[in-house]
Amino acid sequence: MPPRQCRSISAHPITAEAFAAYGQVISATPESKPFDHRDAQLDLSQGIPRFYIMHLPYQGLRFHRITRHQRCTQCLGALAGKSWFIGVAAPTSDHQPNLSTLKVFLIPGTCFIKLHKGTWHAGPYFQGEWADFYNLELTDTNQVDHDTYNLLTAHGYELEIVPTFPE
Repeated sequence: MPPRQCRSISAHPITAEAFAAYGQVISATPESKPFDHRDAQLDLSQGIPRFYIMHLPYQGLRFHRITRHQRCTQCLGALAGKSWFIGVAAPTSDHQPNLSTLKVFLIPGTCFIKLHKGTWHAGPYFQGEWADFYNLELTDTNQVDHDTYNLLTAHGYELEIVPTFPE
């Protein structure tokens, strides 16, 4: 097997506009604000929703797998105000991501993201020994709605997230 190549990918601060092709950025609003387009536009109609907290150990800032869920939207956010990273590629109609749309975003601990159905994603990634994340998906998402694409197998490289600005 040839040696594993590692390519760098810069992380960018998340904004609603920059993230629009992949999902939504949801920030705090007044409790009395009526529901509108700035709220998470969820589709959990294909099963029973599952809202849970994931306790994740540190896994570094490298990845070679990217996954998608086509039956539901997914929401992710860090607890305790922790900033974190996610790699995303726009939804595609075939079984592989369009790597020209692949970006990495830094998500501050003051908001969460909703991924559009079919958005390819890698992460969450973070710095530190561990982090807790809340996750909203379907009860069987990781069993029946989990397509994974392996960059190492398909292209011979993995990606390393480079935070290019202070957190």
